[in-house]
Amino acid sequence: MLRRSILKIVLIFCLLWSFAPSYSWALGGKQPVVGEKAPEFSLPTNSGEVQISLSDYKGKWVLLYFYPKDFTSGCTLEAKRFQQDLSKYQQRNTQILGVSADDLDSHSKFCDSEGLKFPLLADQGGNVSKKYGSWLGLFSLRHSYLIDPNGILREIFLAVQPAVHSKEVLSRLDEMQAQSS
Repeated sequence: MLRRSILKIVLIFCLLWSFAPSYSWALGGKQPVVGEKAPEFSLPTNSGEVQISLSDYKGKWVLLYFYPKDFTSGCTLEAKRFQQDLSKYQQRNTQILGVSADDLDSHSKFCDSEGLKFPLLADQGGNVSKKYGSWLGLFSLRHSYLIDPNGILREIFLAVQPAVHSKEVLSRLDEMQAQSS
């Protein structure tokens, strides 16, 4: 009986996940609008600061990426790719912020285990994930948002592929920064 219930939940999740790029409104709420102010937030971080807010990064680009769970294969791969490219983001005046529903202890262990040098934010109630349309009941969806130095949302990435996402973001960031020069 329990086995059937779990199977049904997994099946429903897989079905919903397959429609996520097209119907994210049905899963995580309404996506913020590109070209408008990005939703403000303040969340606790593993990096020793009590809270990090979007407004703390005024004057910098921000890559705000949401992911389901620390230590899972896709999330680990995605985080490692961002870490490998961290100096490229820094050269582009861009701060990476990861967000999931995991707690601070999990984030700290994940950062230590994977050598991550960018903050992971604990969105345990999913409130920020919901503001960004990236919430599925108990965890964040794999979405990313590129926010310019004035706090304006410039790009939304849905249906992210962890192995290539960092390169995809860097390429788009280069295009946008070249246009604004």
